Amino acid sequence: MTIRRASTIFLKAVLLFVAGVALALCVFGLPGMAAMDAKLHPETAYLQYPFLIAAYIFFTPFFIALYQMFKLLTLIDRGQAFSDAAVKALKAIRHCAFAIIAFIALGELATIVLIRGEDITHIITIGGIITIGSAAVALFASLLQKLVRDAIRMKAENELIV
Repeated sequence: MTIRRASTIFLKAVLLFVAGVALALCVFGLPGMAAMDAKLHPETAYLQYPFLIAAYIFFTPFFIALYQMFKLLTLIDRGQAFSDAAVKALKAIRHCAFAIIAFIALGELATIVLIRGEDITHIITIGGIITIGSAAVALFASLLQKLVRDAIRMKAENELIV
């Protein structure tokens, strides 16, 4: 087994672990948190289901991005890192990161408007951290997409010369 193959297998395992933790959070954690909040604040218990729907919509681009990363690692294993499929996967990752940023911004605006008189700095801080992380992923995917596209173009030009 080559080092490249071992590293992509390790990264795939990490992606599967992250996906498993996120899926467990979606299936077990979020409904429990929403039910507990409904018990603590009966006056806003009606927001339990809209919260769950918004959370599941938020996690959708996250899971799509994880799948695209897994697909990209599979392309690297096959020696097709510089292909149109890799460019498409990086483009999808970038779009998912932008969607996560948009969902965070909308969620924070809704939090500011709906929650009055309570301390929401922890919510804003977590949203800011996730936004910075998503922006870094979007920037990195954009740069990689440009590099892969340029490499494909240079490879095509070299094939024409030879």
